[in-house]
Amino acid sequence: MKVYIRHIRAAKYCRKEGVKPFFDAHHWDWSDFLANGIDAQKLIDTQDAMALKVVEIAQEEHNERWKKTDIRT
Repeated sequence: MKVYIRHIRAAKYCRKEGVKPFFDAHHWDWSDFLANGIDAQKLIDTQDAMALKVVEIAQEEHNERWKKTDIRT
């Protein structure tokens, strides 16, 4: 599963003072993230509470989309 900037915005996290420095500290490419997202597992592996919140938001979105496309319902 991928996490995108929309998930960070949904968590109401500050890009300039929080998220971008977090990415820099982990040596992750910010521009690549903006274009392509990031694998949720990378965020999970940090065990950072804020990162885990963003993953939770992405998971909720993923689950909602899956429910809408599930032909069994």
